[in-house]
Order: sequence, then C-alpha cells, then structure tokens
Amino acid sequence: MLSWDEFDKEESEATAKGTNAGQASDATMDRLDSAGGAAALEARAVTSADSAAVVRAKAALDELDIAEGLAELEGSAARVAVDEKRMINCRADLNQLVPFKYDWAWQKYLDGCANHWMPQEVNMTADIALWKSAEGLTDDERRIVMRNLGFFSTADSLVANNLALAVYRLITNPECRQYILRQAFEEAIHTHAYQYCIESLGMDEGEIFNMYHEIPSVAKKAAWGLRYTRSISDPEFDTGTVETDKELLRNLIAYYCVLEGIFFYCGFTQILSMGRRNKMTGVAEQFQYILRDESMHLNFGIDVINQIKIENPHLWDAEMKEEATQMILQGTQLEIEYARDTMPRGVLGMNAAMMEDYLKFIANRRLSQIGLKEEYPGTTNPFPWMSEIMDLKKEKNFFETRVIEYQTGGALSWD
Repeated sequence: MLSWDEFDKEESEATAKGTNAGQASDATMDRLDSAGGAAALEARAVTSADSAAVVRAKAALDELDIAEGLAELEGSAARVAVDEKRMINCRADLNQLVPFKYDWAWQKYLDGCANHWMPQEVNMTADIALWKSAEGLTDDERRIVMRNLGFFSTADSLVANNLALAVYRLITNPECRQYILRQAFEEAIHTHAYQYCIESLGMDEGEIFNMYHEIPSVAKKAAWGLRYTRSISDPEFDTGTVETDKELLRNLIAYYCVLEGIFFYCGFTQILSMGRRNKMTGVAEQFQYILRDESMHLNFGIDVINQIKIENPHLWDAEMKEEATQMILQGTQLEIEYARDTMPRGVLGMNAAMMEDYLKFIANRRLSQIGLKEEYPGTTNPFPWMSEIMDLKKEKNFFETRVIEYQTGGALSWD
C-alpha cells in the first residue's frame, strides 16, 4: 500500500527548495506519475469482494493492447503543429483540437453556441388563430406557407444527413469539425421547428413531410441536392486523389452555395414578408432564427471552400470552375421555377418576376464569393430589407422577442 505521508513529505521538501507557486517541479511530476501508475495497477488486483463477473472483466483488461487501440486513431501520435493542419487529406491527429489553424472556424462555433434557441420558445397562439380563421389568410398565402413548410421540413434533414454521413468524416481539421457538429445540431433544431409549426397549425403531417416526393418544384430541388451526396456518403469513399477531392468540393458547393445559399431564399423571403405584415408572426419569428443560423452556415461553407482552393490550387482548374458555375446557375433556375410555382400571382408585395431578380442577385453573390464571374450583370436587390435581416452585425437585439430566456448550463436546475 502506498504511503501518502511519505509522498507529501517529499513534496513539501521540493516546495521549500523553491518550486514556483502553481508550477510543479519535474521531480514532483515524476513522483506523481509513479504513484498514479502504481495505484492504477493496484486497482486491477482481484480481491475477495469481486464477483465472478468482475474477475472476468479484470482478466480481459489484462489482455488489452493499448498500442492496437492507438493504431486505430487517424494521424500520428506526435503533438500537432499548426502548419501540419489542413482542410482535407491531413494525416495529423484529428483529436488534437489546439493549436488552431483556422481561428475563424472556432469563432463561428462559439457564435453558433451563442445563438442557441429552441422552437417551443416561440408563441404560436396568434398563428393558430389566424390559420383557423376563414378570413385570416388568402388562398395564395396559405399555399405559400404549406409549400415552404413542405420543402424546408425535409431540406434541413438532407443537409444534416450530408454533414453527418459524409462531410464530417472527410474534413480533416478539428476546429472545422467542431463547427460541423454544431451545424448538424442546428439542422436538427430547424427540422424540429418546422414540425412544431406543422403540428401547431394542425396541418396534415403526412402531406407536408412528403411534398419533396409529391410536388415537382419541391422534388426537383431535393433530387438535385441528393445526387451530390450519393458518392461521398459511401463508407468506402475517401479523398486523396484529384477526382475524389473534386467530388468533395462539388458536394460542398452544392450544399453550402446552392442548397443553403440559394434554395432557401425564396421561401425565407416569402415567410418573412408575411411576418412584416403581421401575419403568421410565430412562423416568421422561427424563420428569422433559422435564417440567422443559415447565414452562418453559408459563411462557414464559403470559407471552407476557399481554404480548400488555397491549399489545393490544382483542384480549381478551368473544368472545376465551369462545373461550379453550372451548379449555381442550375440551382438558381430551379429556385426560379419554385418561386413561380409557389407564387403564380402577386402576393405579399412581391411577384415571381421580382423574386427572379432577387435570386439572380443572390446567384451573383454566390459566384463572386468563391471567385467566379457574375452571370447576371446589373441585377439589383428588390428586397433590401432581406439584406438587413441577413446582416448579423445589425441583429444585436435579435433575441429580444424570445418568450423564454435561454438558460446556460450553469443556470439550470438539476433537482
């Protein structure tokens, strides 16, 4: 049995010889390591109080080869230097979060945590009364609400699946992975929010959640995104060649620049315009929160795409630039068709032609953000109020409308 009296005596002597306060001497650390190792071995010893099952467990651990377990961890066993970190194809230990190479990724993770919200915090009473009132909304407005809940209720699930099943595994930077985990959780909150709206309004859940199969303008957008997930979600898929690296880059452009960067904007504009007219204010408030999250997702994705281009310039050749341009233009065309389907006549102070201009304006931004030429020169934004909503720096008081203040972990009661 170890004598802690002797250990404490030696430690006191070391301290008396001038060890700095708050900093153990090498000798003290060595003695702690030795004592801790001995104590751990002693804990493994079989005693008379051990049941047969406990004895078997200890015996099995005696056979454990820690070298075999460590070999399963990707990357080297050495401490990671900042210069060794890369966005893709990094062989350094992915479990070593610091030192950071991409401070912007960690800051986005912190910002995401600060923006936390839950759907139940939004009061839906006024929405329910308006939805149930025969005179509450026009047929055009009801159609817009249903179409958008139909698309968004599954779109965020598609994004979350892509993150969890493909992107997280293939991005080899730990601070970016940290943000991706946060984003995946936010996508789950968004899907929860749509379900909360659908349930609160008493809609047919089967009809709404199956629109991405049944409504052509919704189904086309979902199908377009899914084809960019198919190959990289294969567990056998891995980066490391020019073609597979390009395949991952295509996926990132499809999901960040198009799915989240274009496909969401017609619906967001329609619902937020409704909220500006004091209609469906609970749904609109949740869409505001979601738009805030999605704006951060988009900015993160753009940074990741551009960082991959910087670190792997050979991937961003003329062929890849043309592919990326075509992806954004195809996404824009699908969203224009969706706008015409959801808004065949003027409503909410807008019409399909105005929405088409807005989507072309957004497409120009996406192209320029990843270093491509704008394809709709001279297009202007017909909805400047949307830019104000998306400008996070102008949303300092965004959460003043919350019904229930969010509690941090330290404030929660576990009784």
